[in-house]
Amino acid sequence: MRVLILGGTREARELAAALLARGDAPVTSLAGATPEPRRPPGETTVGALATPQDLARLASATAADAVVDATHPFAEEISALAAHAPVPVLRLHRPPWRERPGDDWRRVPTLNAAATQIPTGARVLLTTGRRGLEAFAPIGHAWFLIRTITPPGPPLPAHHELLLDRGPYTPADERALIDRHAIDVIVTKDSGGEATEAKLQAAREKRLPVIVVDRPKPPPGVPTVATVQEALARLK
Repeated sequence: MRVLILGGTREARELAAALLARGDAPVTSLAGATPEPRRPPGETTVGALATPQDLARLASATAADAVVDATHPFAEEISALAAHAPVPVLRLHRPPWRERPGDDWRRVPTLNAAATQIPTGARVLLTTGRRGLEAFAPIGHAWFLIRTITPPGPPLPAHHELLLDRGPYTPADERALIDRHAIDVIVTKDSGGEATEAKLQAAREKRLPVIVVDRPKPPPGVPTVATVQEALARLK
């Protein structure tokens, strides 16, 4: 079976490896937004997909029997494209995080809504990625430690420090970061997964509030699974 995986996540890499192991032929499509991405086993292609026609051409060129959308849960545009793939499509998105006793979460629907929740004088660890940071640019009453994998473009908040780093992180890493920069608020997207969950444990231990941006609604009509094993069963 030839499976076109829209990738970039750990789940996409694990799915490609599992498909190869059972004798299938995965092809992983990477957008190319991150320099030196972690490449999965098997064949890969690199390049942004901007239209349904782009995806249809790629599916045809790779002779795909199915498409698996294993992109980031906030990759709305590519997920919308995947919903219109010319072959059967499956969505593989890891489950969202769940609050635990001791958490102080303030859920919001968008980055703009998150920006309105920043207290005056706060020192903020901002971990929402390099896109959408313009929502925080007008805020002059707080200081931001902006952690991204690649440098974000302007506009950015007037008072900020940029930290280029890539997970996974440990709770000890995150506690040390919070202490070093005297962080008192964390802003994050509900990405799910283990690679960046440690900041939530650190916030719980430090009794810090966390502003959590909820996931966008998925395209209707696309079957969704939460694990690689579920995806393998459906593809089989």
